[in-house]
Amino acid sequence: MNKLQRCRAPVYEMLEQYRIVGNISYHVPGHKNGAAYDGVEGAGFLDVVMKYDVTEITGTDDLHHPEGVIKEAQELAADCFGAEESFFLVGGSTAGNLALILTACPEPGMILILQRNVHKSVIHGLMLAGVRAVFVEPLIDPLSGLAVAPAAEAVEAALAAYPEAAAVFVTMPNYYGMGSDLAPLARICHDSGVPLLVDEAHGAHYGQHPALPAGALACGADGVVQSTHKMLTAMTMGAMLHVQGQRLDRALLSQRLAMVQSSSPSYPMMASLDLARRLLHSRGSDAFTAGLAAVDVLRRGLAELPRYGLVQPAEPLHDGTPLHKAAYETQDPFKVVIYDATGVLGGFELQRRLEAKGCVPEMSDDRHVVLLFSLGSKAEDAARLLQALREIDSEVTSESPHTAGILESQNISTWNNLNVLQISVPVPFSLKPVSVNEVESINLEHSVGRVAAEMVIPYPPGIPLLYPGEVITDQIQQRLTGLAYGGAKFQACADPVLQRIKVYNIQKGGEV
Repeated sequence: MNKLQRCRAPVYEMLEQYRIVGNISYHVPGHKNGAAYDGVEGAGFLDVVMKYDVTEITGTDDLHHPEGVIKEAQELAADCFGAEESFFLVGGSTAGNLALILTACPEPGMILILQRNVHKSVIHGLMLAGVRAVFVEPLIDPLSGLAVAPAAEAVEAALAAYPEAAAVFVTMPNYYGMGSDLAPLARICHDSGVPLLVDEAHGAHYGQHPALPAGALACGADGVVQSTHKMLTAMTMGAMLHVQGQRLDRALLSQRLAMVQSSSPSYPMMASLDLARRLLHSRGSDAFTAGLAAVDVLRRGLAELPRYGLVQPAEPLHDGTPLHKAAYETQDPFKVVIYDATGVLGGFELQRRLEAKGCVPEMSDDRHVVLLFSLGSKAEDAARLLQALREIDSEVTSESPHTAGILESQNISTWNNLNVLQISVPVPFSLKPVSVNEVESINLEHSVGRVAAEMVIPYPPGIPLLYPGEVITDQIQQRLTGLAYGGAKFQACADPVLQRIKVYNIQKGGEV
């Protein structure tokens, strides 16, 4: 495509033209371009948005059968991100993950190899597809205790053990911006004749600047899901699915996407995807200059604040030998992960103190705080954050050390429970609900040795820590207790603060 084409934003331009023409609506949506709120208090900023909130009429195209502006916009996206074909997602990366799994595993009972620490949307995909999941233990960074992706050798062993597997599914980078080279995984998968699927929700910007890691597509992945709203500039829920090669049935993928996405997609959201892509196409790597400069200000400031440690890959020795077998080799520069090196403040408490000073982090766990920058960040943003950190440093002098932070330093992984087996036996997933007669609710402190009857998902980052059917070991119970004590919120379980947990009752074999 030429430069003139790449500077277009077909969906956005269509919506601007729609507003200018001012035709009278005899179709949905019912707000009639916002006219329903004329003279009525309460529409506020939505009055502007509603003027662009159209539906599938003549000239606006159809996301599920694109032939016009949406087709052109998706072709431009494929050109920008290095795909053979790209699909707009209006249900976030969740919709893309579901569609990939339903495509790769079209029949119940098929085997999918994946890492244990995946987003809940992947687990929901396993349930919808009736997959038998073979979990591969992710590598653990020994310095932070955080789980990253599985080693290439582990994936190769899993494919050898289960040659009937339909695909391999990994997450890269993780929520903390940690990652490694996906090219060896892609080669291993392709040598075995299966596609490599990648949840790259936090890496939509990868490969767009020399300071950023290579993207999954460039490393050879077959299907890649990106949250364009997370690290780029689309509206929340705006994402993309990119594919290349012949290992995925694209006709089936289109059908699966139509199943899991709304038949009435948001046009303002699709326009924001169009603009996010145009920003990269028109500005190139220059789009990231200000954001990277802001991160540099922060890093230089942190170097003068010894209280705060920084999560980053281990430095090799002078002869180039790594200090240890690296769990990860790349760190997204826009994800700055800090912790209190003195052990006084845990991650949740540090986040609370930052928020009290007007600085809102992306997330925290019991030790770390994730500070997310982007191409929209400015140097003054970093300066304000540094000032808040200096103030916190001066305010916190003699408090007792944070217990959960000490547990973290003992390499107890945040999201991973597989400490013995590198590869699990196939775990069946289905939509069949657990019967109320089979479970009971007990105090978390009494749960060791019982079998979980519900999923437990700390949110953020939305990665399940416990699945139904897993035995709650002493280590898992301590981990959950530490997160609950620290103020973490939980999804999927009945008690969002996790004082109690559902387990299978003893009569049903719920105790070991």
